[in-house]
Amino acid sequence: MSEDERAPGGREAAVLAARRASLERLRAAGIEPFALDLRSALGVREPTPLASVRAAFAGLGPDVLTPERRTVAGRVVLARDLGRLRFLVLRDRTGDLQVVAGEDTARFGLLAEVDLGDIIGVTGRVGTTRRGELSVFAEAWAMLTKALRPLPEKWHGLRDPDLQQRRRYLHLITDETPRRHVLARAAVLKALRSVLDRQGYVEVEGPVLQPTAGGAMARPFTTFHHALGIELKLRISLELYLKRLLVGGLERVYEIGRNFRNEGIDRDHLPEFTMLEAYRAWVDYEAMMELSQTLVVEAARAVNGIVGRAPDDLVLPVRGREVDLTPPFERITVLGSVSEAVGEEVRLDRPDLAALAERHGVEVAPAWGPGKIVQELFEALVEPTIVRPTFVCDFPREVSPLARPHRDDPSLTEHFDLVAGGIELVTAFSELTDPIEQRERFELQQRLKEALGGQAHPLDEDFLRALEHGMPPAGGLGLGVDRLLMLLTDAPSLRDLVMFPAQRPASPPDQPVG
Repeated sequence: MSEDERAPGGREAAVLAARRASLERLRAAGIEPFALDLRSALGVREPTPLASVRAAFAGLGPDVLTPERRTVAGRVVLARDLGRLRFLVLRDRTGDLQVVAGEDTARFGLLAEVDLGDIIGVTGRVGTTRRGELSVFAEAWAMLTKALRPLPEKWHGLRDPDLQQRRRYLHLITDETPRRHVLARAAVLKALRSVLDRQGYVEVEGPVLQPTAGGAMARPFTTFHHALGIELKLRISLELYLKRLLVGGLERVYEIGRNFRNEGIDRDHLPEFTMLEAYRAWVDYEAMMELSQTLVVEAARAVNGIVGRAPDDLVLPVRGREVDLTPPFERITVLGSVSEAVGEEVRLDRPDLAALAERHGVEVAPAWGPGKIVQELFEALVEPTIVRPTFVCDFPREVSPLARPHRDDPSLTEHFDLVAGGIELVTAFSELTDPIEQRERFELQQRLKEALGGQAHPLDEDFLRALEHGMPPAGGLGLGVDRLLMLLTDAPSLRDLVMFPAQRPASPPDQPVG
C-alpha cells in the first residue's frame, strides 16, 4: 500500500502537502511540472526504450563510459542520494534502467525535488558504474509529470488483492505480473485472429445492445434506449447474430467480443468477459475440434516468451499440475466418463439417475430431466479431474438447445467441450439448422427455466425467421479468451486477468486503506 494509504490522517495530509510544495518549488524555479511533451523538454520526439538500451550495450564491462548518448524516460521507482551523486532507477513499459546524476548534470540541485513516482526524461552518455551496472550518465534532465501521490512502498508493494484490482494502475507500476498479463492477452488475441484469418474466416461485429438476449441461459443486464423508446439487453452471447450471417451467405465468420451476464462472480466467472465465437458452413463438430486444437496450441506458443517458457514448450504449470498441450488432444464422451466416475453404466433412460446423483453428492432439482442430471454429474465428478486437453463429446439433447442431434443417437447432440487443467475452454457444436426443432428446443428451455423459478427469455423470433430462410450445415465454437489466458498464465482467477473487473464500491468511499 502507498505511504499515504497506510498513514494516519495527519501523516497522509503531510505527505500530500509535501508533494504539492515540491511542485510549487519547481514552478518557482521555472520548471513546468507537467510537460507538454518530450520534444519541448529535451528536444527529442520519443525516448529510447529502456530495454533497447540494455540490449544495445549488454556487453559492456564495469566502469566504462561510451560516447553514445541516449534520451530515456520513465517513472522513478528507486532513488538514492549520495550527496554529490544521485542514483535513480527509471521504469518504462519495457523494463528498468539506472540513471546516474552528478554535480555536472544540468540543474543538479533541483533533482532533490524528484520523488518516487515522478516521471522524468534524461539525456546522457551510456556507460557502466564501477560495479558494472548499466546506466545513463545524465547531462540534462526534465520533469515530465510530477506525481502528487506516492507509490506503494518498495518492499511490500500493493499486496491486498482487492486493492490491486481497484487501483490496477498502481499494481501495473509496481508488479511485473499484471504487465505480463496485459502482454499475454494481446499475444493471444493476435494469435487467434491469425489462425482464423489464414483459414479464410471474416471478422465481424454483432450488436452489444439487443432486444432479446439469446444464445445462452443467463440473466442479462437491462437498459432503456430513450431515443427508440425500448428496453434493450446487453448481449449474453455472440452466437445468434453470427448465425444470421451464415444465413446471409458469409460462410466463415468470427467475432471476438465482450459478453455480459448479470450473475455470480467467482474464480471462473465474471459479469463481463471476452469470447471468441467462430462459425463455418459445410462442416461439423469434427472440424471444430481441429480448429479448437490449433487455436489453443498457437495461443500457447504466442504466450510462451512472455511468461518465460521456451518458444515451442507446450507443457504448462497449471494449479500445481503439469498440462501438456501437445496434439492430438484426447477424446471422451459424457456418458462414458460419468459411467467410469461412478463405477457403473449411466444411460439417459436409467430410472434411478436422481438417486445415483444424490449418492455421489450431487443435489437434484425436481424439474431436472435425465440429461441435466447427467450433465451435473459430469461437472461435479469428471470435469475437475481432466488435466490433459480433452474433447468431451456428445452431450444430452436436453442441455444442448443449439446443437444438432447426434447422427448415431438422437438422444444426444454433436456437442463437445474442450477441457484442460480442469478448466472448460471451448464449447462447440454441429449446429442445429432445422427451424422447427429449434423452436421446440427454445420452448423446452423456457419451460425448464420457469420450472426452476427463473425468468425465461422471450423467443428470438427474428433468429427463428432467419433459420426459416435456410442456414447451411455448419460447425461453430465458442472459446473463452479469459479462461484460455488463465490456463496459459496459471493466473489464480479471471479477476487477475481483467484489468478493471467490476467490484462493490469501497466502504466508506475514499477512506484510506490501512
